[in-house]
Amino acid sequence: MNTQRTITTQTWVELFLLAFLWGGSFLAIRLALNEVPFVTSVAHRVFWAALILWGYVAFRGLSIPRDPKIWAALFVMGLLNNVIPFSLMAWGQLYIPTGLTSVFNAGTAIFGVIIAALILADERLTTRKVVGSLIGFFGVATAIGLDSVRNFDITSLAQLAVIGGTVSYAFAGVWARINLSDLPPQVAAAGMLTGSSIVMVPTALLIDGVPSFDLSLTAVGAIAYYVIFATAGAYLLYYRILAAAGSANTMIVTLLIPPVSIVLGALVLDESLSPNVYVGLALLALGLTILDGRLFKR
Repeated sequence: MNTQRTITTQTWVELFLLAFLWGGSFLAIRLALNEVPFVTSVAHRVFWAALILWGYVAFRGLSIPRDPKIWAALFVMGLLNNVIPFSLMAWGQLYIPTGLTSVFNAGTAIFGVIIAALILADERLTTRKVVGSLIGFFGVATAIGLDSVRNFDITSLAQLAVIGGTVSYAFAGVWARINLSDLPPQVAAAGMLTGSSIVMVPTALLIDGVPSFDLSLTAVGAIAYYVIFATAGAYLLYYRILAAAGSANTMIVTLLIPPVSIVLGALVLDESLSPNVYVGLALLALGLTILDGRLFKR
């Protein structure tokens, strides 16, 4: 988050493309869940995406790690960055709108700052980070709404599940920095998806049985989208932007994803969100802006 570089026109285009890919994933997942159990949907996502990325690694001639410790770290990364958040968010989307899921997902950067400060010695909490994080937390709480707190039900639990997924993403970021910083990011992405597949494929077979491929074109298209474009392709694009623009600039994508998801949910699923969700998103945006810091320096 401390790396700050100039964003070129090409990088802006890539940021918006990445926001569209990830923003569209919430709609695609929800469409697939109409016909595919959520555990199986996650298994599809990680297994096929892993194959695609290994194909990319082979095409580029990148070296594959042989150290068992690295593979153990990749396995844990798969749990933190794929298995836990993908599963919690997919289940949560059964009960809450796709747009709201994407708003909660934007809180990943907020949780990431706090968790990094607690674990990493060089990520100390400054006044700016504290203020930005508090405003971001308040934004998440506002998006949840008082009704969900007063009348705790399955919807409230789904909201907490999605938030739990964002916390897992935050831990994954710290884990990657400690254990996988020397690994090419494309290899790390393929490796963690392989670790995720080792968990999710047997789990899906155990819970849901052998997956059915007698699906509608909508479901097949949705699965293909979030496997090819929103997972494998998005990982490659994300690391390209990260290398070109730095982590601080790449964080902008977290603010671009919710509008895409909200619009797609309204157009395709006729979703509507309560005003408190938009207020919460605005507070999240303010918190992330404060965390970034550049606007205030200017």
